[in-house]
Order: sequence, then C-alpha cells, then structure tokens
Amino acid sequence: MAFRGHYEHSLDSKDRLTVPARFRAALADGVVLSAGLDPCIEVYPTSEYTRFEQQVLADLNPLSRHGRMMRRRFHGRSHDETLDSAGRIRIPNHLIEHAELDEGPCVVIGVADHLEIWNTKRWAEHDAEIDATAAEIAEELAHGAPGAAG
Repeated sequence: MAFRGHYEHSLDSKDRLTVPARFRAALADGVVLSAGLDPCIEVYPTSEYTRFEQQVLADLNPLSRHGRMMRRRFHGRSHDETLDSAGRIRIPNHLIEHAELDEGPCVVIGVADHLEIWNTKRWAEHDAEIDATAAEIAEELAHGAPGAAG
C-alpha cells in the first residue's frame, strides 16, 4: 500500500495518535516510529523499516565515524509500537520532543512507504517551502542532480 494524503489528527493526553483509518490494516503487524531527518516522526510498517535497515543501515561502515553516527541515530531514535484496539499508537517522549508536538492538533502526511507526523505550524512552514521550491527541485532532479535516484 502506498501512503498518500494529508490528515488533521491530534495527540491525546496519553501521547497517543489515532492512525487514519485507511492505513490501519497496512500497519496491523506493527510499526517502527523513528525521528525523521526533518522535525517530524516517521511511521513505517515494521517490514518496510526492516528493509531500510537491510538496504541502507547495514551498508554503513561501522569503522567510519559517520557510519557509526548514522547507525546510532537511526537505531537509537527508533521505537517499535503496535496499534491498540482503537487504532492508536503511543508516541515516546523523545520523539514528541523531536517533532515539537504538544497535546492537540498535528498533521499526518502520507509519503509513499511511510507516514510522517508533524507539528501543525512546522508542517505549514515546511509545506510552504516545498511549494516555493518545487519547480526548481523538479528541474534539478530531472537533470540528475543529487537526490535524483532513490
């Protein structure tokens, strides 16, 4: 399943987020919550995150300082979670702080193989930046600039 769309949700007083209903079946076997490189929380089906670990993180050289740093960043800031009977996931404090979330409204964004959870204000700023630079980025990617290949 491809994760698509923009959803307004909220974090409750127990640090739980209700996952959009259309995605619950795809996440029924568990999720990995991870601190995004941007100020957001990435939510992967466990199988997708395992694939990322095998295809990307496993190739990082443990003898390289940067390789060790990235392995620590991704593994140390990730958390396994399951949806409860109401379709909610509990978000650990360190990830709430990373994404600058508070109890109340937040935004859930579909990003193909995962979801992202954003602070509403930070998402609006980031989305405006995307809009302002989308044509330029598309042109760079079309001409083989860095980031052109996944």
